[in-house]
Amino acid sequence: MKKEKTIKNALISVFDKTGIVNFAKTLTEKKINLFSTSGTEKVLKNAGISSTNISKYTNFPEIMSGRIKTLHHKIYSSILARPDKDLNIMNRFGIIKMDLIVINFYPFFKIANIENNDHQYIIESIDIGGPTIVRAAAKNYKNVTIITKLEDYNHIIEEMNINDNTVTEKTRLKLACSAFQYVLNYDYDIMKYFSKLNNNTQHYNVERSLPKYLNFIFKKKQNLAYGENQYQKAGLYVNSCQNYNITHIQGKTLSYNNVSDADAAISCIQEFNEPACVIVKHGNPCGVAISKNHFSAYISAYNSDPVSAFGGTIAFNNTLNEKTVQTIINTQFIELIVAPNITNEALIILSKKPNIRILKYCNIHNNKNKLNIKSICGAFLIQTDYHDCINKNTWKTVSERLPTFKETNDALFALKVVKHLKSNAIVYVKNLKTISIGAGQTSRIDAIKIATMKAKENKKELEQSIIASDAFFPFVDSIDIVAKQGVSCIIQPGGSIKDKDIISAVNKYKISMIFTKLRYFKH
Repeated sequence: MKKEKTIKNALISVFDKTGIVNFAKTLTEKKINLFSTSGTEKVLKNAGISSTNISKYTNFPEIMSGRIKTLHHKIYSSILARPDKDLNIMNRFGIIKMDLIVINFYPFFKIANIENNDHQYIIESIDIGGPTIVRAAAKNYKNVTIITKLEDYNHIIEEMNINDNTVTEKTRLKLACSAFQYVLNYDYDIMKYFSKLNNNTQHYNVERSLPKYLNFIFKKKQNLAYGENQYQKAGLYVNSCQNYNITHIQGKTLSYNNVSDADAAISCIQEFNEPACVIVKHGNPCGVAISKNHFSAYISAYNSDPVSAFGGTIAFNNTLNEKTVQTIINTQFIELIVAPNITNEALIILSKKPNIRILKYCNIHNNKNKLNIKSICGAFLIQTDYHDCINKNTWKTVSERLPTFKETNDALFALKVVKHLKSNAIVYVKNLKTISIGAGQTSRIDAIKIATMKAKENKKELEQSIIASDAFFPFVDSIDIVAKQGVSCIIQPGGSIKDKDIISAVNKYKISMIFTKLRYFKH
């Protein structure tokens, strides 16, 4: 080992003082000189550990109520010094080379997220000197060891024990990388706070345009059991710019598909204010209903397609009670139940089925400025969310027969479902519940044929039902089919070059038809 890599002097400045006393004690036992800021010095002194206050070394006091502690050229010279090149300068100005830096910052994220904290107090919690020291030390990793994580204390001591008070360059590089990540995360939290002050949580306004740059930092919340397939690894990463208010309260480890289906179910269930139930399978709703209570909503949603409901994800938009839970358990095999709240009695019943995964979510719409992000080869596709895109004011009845009040309500319900299905998609609805669904097809008429087949298998009458389509009908053939089934109303975006032919066909069959003027593709 080169002599200059031996650790002789250490600067310690930590807000979180967990473990620092034992670490500093070990350093002094190794005859390493300690330098510290006032708060850290006090803690060390109380533990009987001697250190030199950094102000004594710089011959410059802490000023401006602590705003200026370590912002001094002598400190940065000590950290950035290269002994093989800067020794004369160091001797000339009495600069002591710092070999080890131990530092962590004011907990800005925690302080900024405490309700009712004073803005000025939060501002004073922005660490200035700390990040500057970390960047300097990480830049000079070939000569300096930088520690920003408490869990690294023991590792470094172990390595120093093995290598006679030295740390390998490989370890120093690893610590430098961790240090830069630490500063990046810290600055990102500060940026988010200032963006929030500017009433612009994600520093863009999607009503105007998409941002030129996206600066997201995702942190792994948990490992998942596996990806879409068992040979794929998967994890759940969260971005603190948006609130991920979902709690896993029971059941086996979540898989990628579990989380994906839960998200699809929550997205759909939040369309409704009335008691509702949504059953999702492989990302598509397969049964949806609203009713006077969740019990009857579940029964209707399940009966829409019992075969597809097997092993599905079931979501509710209000408190789930024991009667509904017991009925679900007695009725079908389930992977996952999602609800904003669950009664204690219901949880007791569910606890007897420990493999059933239970998620609680915050039933608050939080889609303002939400972006949908899709990874593609070497890049990301970004688009705005379309949760609130249904606007009855844009609807236009284009048929001779006007839709009845009941048909209009069913049409609105159907539209709220079809926009959550993979395209091409068709939904048959009657009395605020899905009768049959055809989704994810490469042609619209195939979606109708699949929905028709499912209705027949499940012994569902399609007469007097309404259908919703996620996009326009390109040809009259689909209208001919649904007319023979007795469909009474169609809601669709319109916009086909064949619209006149489609309108003539529904008039011929005395079907009412509404154009929404908005398409609802989902891929």
